[in-house]
Amino acid sequence: MKQSMEKKQGTRTGRKPKTDPADYKYSFRLNAEENGRFERLFLESGARDRTVFIKKSLFSGQLKVIKVDKVSMDYYIRLGEFHRQFQAVGNNYNQVVRAVQKNFGEQRARSLLYRLEKATLELILLSKQIMSLTREYEEKWLPR
Repeated sequence: MKQSMEKKQGTRTGRKPKTDPADYKYSFRLNAEENGRFERLFLESGARDRTVFIKKSLFSGQLKVIKVDKVSMDYYIRLGEFHRQFQAVGNNYNQVVRAVQKNFGEQRARSLLYRLEKATLELILLSKQIMSLTREYEEKWLPR
């Protein structure tokens, strides 16, 4: 009989007990307007569940609300794509110049390079316009 008691005390199965269990529970009620505001704040906070959201709002006094402007995100994604294309044009520029000089006569190469130079100047002007529009967009629509 003494052996069976020792075995029961020595081998324990199941979940380990928490050192500081959360035993206290509070509840409160909200009306429809308050609940709508609460849900909006909860969604904007990005918290994983309501308990974490409530604890952080009570004890830290600060709520981090991250708003993502999808229009701005789309604009920057497209601007990044344009920048990559612009870089690709720059990478191919030297290859085109070498190929023109190698495969065409001097007069024809000069004519083609003149056209390429005009197109390059147009690209530079377009790039400056895009940078100007981006600055204007940031000043007007993106809060600091």
